[in-house]
Amino acid sequence: MKTILGTKIGMTQIFNQNDEAVPVTIISAGPCYVVKTKNITTDGYNAVQIGYEEKKKNINRPLKGYFAKYEVKPFKYIKEFRNQENQTFTSGQKIEVDVFSVGEQVEISGWVKGRGFSGVVKRHNFAGGPKSHGQSDRLRAPGAIGSQQPQRVKKGTRMAGHLGTDQITIKNLEIVKVDPEKNLLLVKGAVPGPKKGLLIIKKK
Repeated sequence: MKTILGTKIGMTQIFNQNDEAVPVTIISAGPCYVVKTKNITTDGYNAVQIGYEEKKKNINRPLKGYFAKYEVKPFKYIKEFRNQENQTFTSGQKIEVDVFSVGEQVEISGWVKGRGFSGVVKRHNFAGGPKSHGQSDRLRAPGAIGSQQPQRVKKGTRMAGHLGTDQITIKNLEIVKVDPEKNLLLVKGAVPGPKKGLLIIKKK
């Protein structure tokens, strides 16, 4: 199971063997630790829970008891992944960035930065109303939202509302460099999410 959690550091560029500039994203990946394993006998499916980034403050009693049960330290992030290869894992086992190698194709998931309640111009790229002919107060208005029939708002009508915090996955990203000493992963191209945002890196 080639899966690890990490945080996005930022973007830069490096030069390949042909002296071509390659845009890359620097990811601080791992180390992660196995918290719990699931199997078909007790849970109905094979899966592994891994934790990332130690949590030192504001740990409630249920979480303390959960981590103490499996004899691991508290983590800020816990994610569960299906163990389709039926590999053997033990609680506390360390997963580092060296599970990946240069040239491998991975898919990376991240969460878009939340932007709160946004209007249609920002949320759906509406053009807005005309800037002349007495329309000075309708520049960013949505305009008409439907015909006379039916006398209700149709489902899926693009209107103002909550924007952001969506999970986005980008596939076929190439690993350019792996640095096990610093737990760094350099991936060609851009990945979703803001700086310091949580990322899920999976082998394709």
